[in-house]
Amino acid sequence: MKLLALDTSGPVAGVAILRDGQVAYEGAAVNAMTHSVSLLPMVEEALTRSGLTIEDIDLYAAVTGPGSFTGVRIGVSMVKGMAHGAGKPCVGIDALQALAAGVSGKDALICPIQDARAGQVYGAAFRAGMPPRRALENQAQELSLFVNACLAVAETHESLCFVGDGVSRYRAALEEMLGERADFPPAHLAYLRPASVAMLAQVYAQQAGDYLTLQPQYLRAPQAERARARKAGDA
Repeated sequence: MKLLALDTSGPVAGVAILRDGQVAYEGAAVNAMTHSVSLLPMVEEALTRSGLTIEDIDLYAAVTGPGSFTGVRIGVSMVKGMAHGAGKPCVGIDALQALAAGVSGKDALICPIQDARAGQVYGAAFRAGMPPRRALENQAQELSLFVNACLAVAETHESLCFVGDGVSRYRAALEEMLGERADFPPAHLAYLRPASVAMLAQVYAQQAGDYLTLQPQYLRAPQAERARARKAGDA
């Protein structure tokens, strides 16, 4: 099986191609361009360097959230377009589970966190494995509330391994709250890898559907919708 996976849920856009269970290509980019501009050239490069064409792909995958509302929409829309055009199935992958998959051999409760802004994080908790086994559902919470939720499902004295872009912002606070129980992997393992998205897509291939089934999964309404709701409530 040949599989193409995209991640646009954060500031780094990523593309990976899996061929017969092996990573044939993985690339990521951070630049001043928006994902809508940079993503198509990245896909074209991935296919070229893998010696494939778009018609060769058997399954498409996109991260469906949580993450940047605009970014997630871009990746999901592109995968839907490619899957529709090729008449091939597609599957959505959870960003937090993909983060956990990057450290799936860790002997700790794996707690992915993304900066959700507005004083919150997107977070969940997983046990090691492929796929990582969910211990705590996705949530948008203040950091202290999320940490308490993780502690409630952790074993006594178990370390909590934090990964994701929320670590750079909240590491000091996590260390203050948890002391030696707070664990942080090396920087190159702390961020979402498109290869992890592709590996999970292979695991969930039997759940794939046509392009109409692929939808963003948001944990809260976009900022514009929240602002409109507040304005309507004040009226």
